[in-house]
Amino acid sequence: MDTSNTPELSALADTAGLGLGTVVAGLRTSREVTHKIRHRGEIRELPSREAMQEVLKKLMAALFPTHYGHTVLSDETIDYFVGSQLNAALSVLGEQVRRGLYFGVDEPEDDEQLRARATVITREFAHQLPDIRDVLVSDIQAAYHGDPAASSVSEILLCYPGTTAIIYHRLAHALHRLGAPLLARLVADIAHSGTGIDIHPAAQIAGSFFIDHGTGVVIGETTIIGRNVRLYQQVTLGAKRFPTGPDGALVKGIPRHPIVEDDVVIYAGATVLGRITIGQGSVIGGNVWLTHDVPAGSNISQAEMLSDCTR
Repeated sequence: MDTSNTPELSALADTAGLGLGTVVAGLRTSREVTHKIRHRGEIRELPSREAMQEVLKKLMAALFPTHYGHTVLSDETIDYFVGSQLNAALSVLGEQVRRGLYFGVDEPEDDEQLRARATVITREFAHQLPDIRDVLVSDIQAAYHGDPAASSVSEILLCYPGTTAIIYHRLAHALHRLGAPLLARLVADIAHSGTGIDIHPAAQIAGSFFIDHGTGVVIGETTIIGRNVRLYQQVTLGAKRFPTGPDGALVKGIPRHPIVEDDVVIYAGATVLGRITIGQGSVIGGNVWLTHDVPAGSNISQAEMLSDCTR
């Protein structure tokens, strides 16, 4: 048989001397016997990263049509455009929610139950979009008023990675609260990959939030952030330690990340760890390592932290 004109067969012929049968068999043994890690031991459809990227693109177009959709829309066409984007996004989202739910339930549910729950979650998510947009507008305004280099709201929407990250986070947080945690984490990772900003979808962030520059910002799962907070690049709001249970396994879900109250500014490179509170109106300087509560109105600098360490 001549395989020279068939790329797939040619590839097989070229690798025939490599003993791939043995490799395939070894991988099957690892996958099915020695290191089987499938959820409940079953093969299931996973949520699709590519599908969710398209969903996010359409949701952003529905939220801000002329910035992320079509640049030329009229009063007669804009609602039709928004409706078409939502219809396309939500029909795909419902299926992705269904797939993700399988990996989050304690007790197995059949596909009909999962599909019904996914429909409810998707519908409730859709009805939250107007409120999500309202909060996002406050974030955009905070960026415009907080950055002297910002020339317009359009520049912020089109060019600021912190704005992209918070749009994705608000969508992911809604999914997380509605009971779709795996899909929410996937949205968060898509945002992280595109912006360099890592926000856990469970983090609670109030309105008028601004991340300036943004690269390297990390916000942990149980973080609580008040209104009108500004972070700069390389800020970490993380956990100080990870408690373990009697069996030695990590205790999950306990509050372990900071509480940042209203009107706080945290400058570049600061690391804030543990369940501590940064009081309202405080300013945390660049490269500060902070592991204790800070009263309202504090101004913490690196020099002050070094002084505390030498006392």
